[in-house]
Amino acid sequence: MKLQLTMLFSLLWLSVSAQKPADKEEWKQLFNGKNLDGWDIKIRGYDLNDNYKNTFRVEDGKMVVRYDQYDDFKQKYGHIFYKGDFSYYRIAVEYRFVGEQAPKGEGWAWRNSGIMVHGQPAATMGKDQDFPASIEVQLLGGNDKVRTTCNLCTPGTNVVMNGKLITQHCINSTSKTYNGDQWVKAEVLVLGDSLIQHFINGEKVLEYNKPQLGGGNVSGNDPSLMIEGKLLDHGSISLQSESHPVEFRKVEVLELIGCMDPKATNYKSYYVKADNGKCSYGKKK
Repeated sequence: MKLQLTMLFSLLWLSVSAQKPADKEEWKQLFNGKNLDGWDIKIRGYDLNDNYKNTFRVEDGKMVVRYDQYDDFKQKYGHIFYKGDFSYYRIAVEYRFVGEQAPKGEGWAWRNSGIMVHGQPAATMGKDQDFPASIEVQLLGGNDKVRTTCNLCTPGTNVVMNGKLITQHCINSTSKTYNGDQWVKAEVLVLGDSLIQHFINGEKVLEYNKPQLGGGNVSGNDPSLMIEGKLLDHGSISLQSESHPVEFRKVEVLELIGCMDPKATNYKSYYVKADNGKCSYGKKK
């Protein structure tokens, strides 16, 4: 009897263990906490992977943007790109602003950074290009006044909101203001060329559709790559350097590949289904 009970409990344990992975969100850590392996750096005025003045570095297990070696920012906007291409996914970062702005940084760039999604590859940026054509999830620190974060900015892009094409460069979210050096969690749900949603500390604060090339707010780029109205259903992910020190202690992605094919069964964590042309997702039961 004892042997039978032991075998029964063993079978139950194996059954439960086999089911656990189905309920686990399998986030991929893009930043390993040790170095910048897997990332490309592009700073305006410099070649790919010329990390001018050690702007991007790792300190105390965090990916940080620093300007302690700068005498003059001189609009040396920078971006650090993860080496990959993404289409349907959730990205989450934990960030905070610290210290003083770089010398001669623009006023609008005070406590300002961003997550760039559906962006052009780093290697296609011009040497003097300021921003990658992309959808920018703008990250802002508070200034003791109303200053939302997880806003939308559109370098070289446009979006659709409530059925209307939006060509305004920046749209504020409905988020709270986050003052000081506190850590904040920003998350973005990206579903190809159909839907993008912004979340801050778990609260949805902005939503729009049909990200596409168009508009301005980018300089130094190759104009042949700017196909007006072309929908963006995939692209690069990068983080910004805009003249204020910022730290990232986590950068992670959960891919939602089922959205690309509602009949797919080879994804592990999530089921995804299409209802009335919209893509939804949730944990497997």
